Amino acid sequence: MSRLKDGNVIKPLRKAVLPVAGLGTRFLPATKAMAKEMLPVVDKPLIQYSIDEARAAGIEQFCLITGRGKTALVEYFDVAFELEATLRERAKHEALESLKASSMQPGSIVSVRQQEPLGLGHAIWCARSFIGDDPFAILLPDDLVLSQTPCLKQLADAYNQTGGSVVAVSEVPREHTNRYGILKTGKDDGKLVEVTGLVEKPKPEDAPSNLSIIGRYVLTADVMTHLSKLERGAGNEVQLTDAMAKMIGEHPFHGLRFEGRRFDCGDKVGFLEAQIAFSLARPDLGPAVRDFLKTYVKDL
Repeated sequence: MSRLKDGNVIKPLRKAVLPVAGLGTRFLPATKAMAKEMLPVVDKPLIQYSIDEARAAGIEQFCLITGRGKTALVEYFDVAFELEATLRERAKHEALESLKASSMQPGSIVSVRQQEPLGLGHAIWCARSFIGDDPFAILLPDDLVLSQTPCLKQLADAYNQTGGSVVAVSEVPREHTNRYGILKTGKDDGKLVEVTGLVEKPKPEDAPSNLSIIGRYVLTADVMTHLSKLERGAGNEVQLTDAMAKMIGEHPFHGLRFEGRRFDCGDKVGFLEAQIAFSLARPDLGPAVRDFLKTYVKDL
């Protein structure tokens, strides 16, 4: 454990919750029999990007909040004995090496079923036994961030600096504030901004700022006290934003303007853009992708 300048102890951040119970209706028919989090960006499923990002931030324990039809997400992180044996037999060493990213230490990943789709806050509440009294990260796999330093690592560093809750934020057009949780801000050093209030999906004319929360959070366990009341908010759902708003003033709460570019992979255009951006960032694929893109740009 580390300590702040005032002597308060900061609990280490070792746990992450990944809400993956959604139906993925915007990607039908592809998601009719496939979890949307298993959709690949280049050659890895969305869920793998989130796990890799969390590991880079020091996360050791994972909880998947699943729903009906999401068993493939749990199986993906299991050991595929037959596949690995076949690859070894055929000397497919590169393919075998690629499977290591999906391997997990025994006991490091659990799943909890969200039996009713009652909102993000309800999904996090379902993980209450896993969270206990510990700080925890939340990663929404729909949000993919391309950055030099993994986004959650940036948040973890801010958590270790402040000792309180930290959310990743980015500026959105004022007319889009009704799509996001929006910050009411206090002190702002250009990177770390004090959160003095939170509003879930406000109308543009009512929004206190244009700083929106994206799908990366580091929260203290205190949020569970508020979530346990299961109070309904926007959309008649249990909103995580509402519970976080009630924490403000109890402990430090900040928004972090993270380094990197965020892609909304819950949207078809955002998903396609992520394919291109992540391909271009790959040394083995970038040159070929640039070549074929020139053809399409020329024909526009």
